[in-house]
Amino acid sequence: MKRFLLAVGLLVFSTFVQAQKVRVAVAANAQFVAQKIAEAFKKQTGIEAELIVSSSGKLTTQIEQGAPFDVFLSADMKYPEELYSKGFGLEKPRIYGYGQLVIWTLHQDVPLKQVADLQQKAFQKIAIGNPALAPYGEAAMQAIKALRLEATLKDKFVYGESIAQVNQYLLTGAVDAAFTAKSIVLDPSLQVRGKWIAVPQRFYLPIAQGMLIIKQLDQKNLNNSYKFYNFLVSSSAKQIFKLYGYK
Repeated sequence: MKRFLLAVGLLVFSTFVQAQKVRVAVAANAQFVAQKIAEAFKKQTGIEAELIVSSSGKLTTQIEQGAPFDVFLSADMKYPEELYSKGFGLEKPRIYGYGQLVIWTLHQDVPLKQVADLQQKAFQKIAIGNPALAPYGEAAMQAIKALRLEATLKDKFVYGESIAQVNQYLLTGAVDAAFTAKSIVLDPSLQVRGKWIAVPQRFYLPIAQGMLIIKQLDQKNLNNSYKFYNFLVSSSAKQIFKLYGYK
C-alpha cells in the first residue's frame, strides 16, 4: 500500500513538474533578451519558459497550423493582430517594446558612421531580412528607400529569412555588413564582435513589437501562460528590455 501511495505521489509530482513550463514562440531579434527574461521568470516563479526562435512570419504560419505555443513574441504588431483577427489569440495583442535598427560589421578598419557608407567597395555583400517575413528587414528597406540608396545597394543585398540567419551570414563571413536589431549587438556574447551604428529612427516606421496569448484547444497551461505574459510587462522585465536597447 505504501509503495502504491508513493508511486501515485511521484506520478502527481512528475505531472506537476512537467506542467511548470510555458512554450514561447520568439521572433529572432528578441532571442537573447527573451532568454534573460526566461531566466528571471523561472527564478521568480519556478516555471520554465521554453523558447522557440524563428522569423515572425514563419512562427505565425506555424501557429495557424496548430503549433503548440502558449505565448507569441513578435517583431511587430502586424502578425499578432493578424492572428487575433483570425481567432488564434485569447485577447488583443499588447506592445512589449519598441525595437531599434542597426548596421553591424566585423570590419573594424572600414569607416562606418552613416548608412550611406555602405556604398564603399569594402561592403560587397550586405545581409538584410526578407522584408516579406522579417519586420527588421522591412524597416531596413524603408530606411534605404528614404535615403535613396536602393539603386546603389540593391545588388549587394543577401536576404535572410530572419534576423538569426542575417546574423549568421555576418558572423560566418559570408557578408560584410548586416541590418540587424540593436538587441542582438548589445548581447554580452556579441558586444566585442565588430562594430555597429544605429540607423536614425526618422528613416523607418517605429518597430512596435507585440505579444499574444495563443488560444489552444487544451488550455491546461493557461495559468502559466498568463503568468509569463504578465511578467513581460513587469518592472523586472522592462529593465531587461531596456538593457537590450528596447524602448
